[in-house]
Amino acid sequence: MSMPTLSAQEISSGRVVLRKAHDADRSGIIELFTDPVVRTYLGGPRPRRDVESHLDTSGIENATAKPGSYVIARNGTDRLIGTLMLARRPADRPGHVTDDRDELELSYTLRREEWGAGLAFEAAMAALRAAAAELPDQPILVVTQTANQRSLALSDRLGFRHVCVFEEFGAQQSLSVARLHSFAS
Repeated sequence: MSMPTLSAQEISSGRVVLRKAHDADRSGIIELFTDPVVRTYLGGPRPRRDVESHLDTSGIENATAKPGSYVIARNGTDRLIGTLMLARRPADRPGHVTDDRDELELSYTLRREEWGAGLAFEAAMAALRAAAAELPDQPILVVTQTANQRSLALSDRLGFRHVCVFEEFGAQQSLSVARLHSFAS
């Protein structure tokens, strides 16, 4: 049985708030999934009509319905600038550090115009601090393509330690790990 993940519905930080999705986020979610630059290391852009159809069928609120899944929005404007997930890495995928293969994995995407301002770092730290306050100490994973230098640098800046490299989705992936309670404030 899988351990819990972060249960908070909203997490605030200085410039960003992590929250559940609502109808006003539709265009931002579509942009994140269809932007070829944002999706360079995430399997490429998805066709716009597929993303729209999925949102029409499942609803915008389901984009972040799972615990640990959030929209990253600007504090003050509430404009969606990205998404963040702190979820259990599926046991059947490569890239684990424990025998039970039930580790939390941090992942995020940001709109291109938001890159380089430290917002991904701020959002990730807010989520990790909230998780450290709520959950028992455990390993947290970051998996990213080795070609994604920006994500690797963010992982290092957050304090994750590189563990290994493996192949998945036809690309070399880097696995980094940190202990959850290292983010306790």
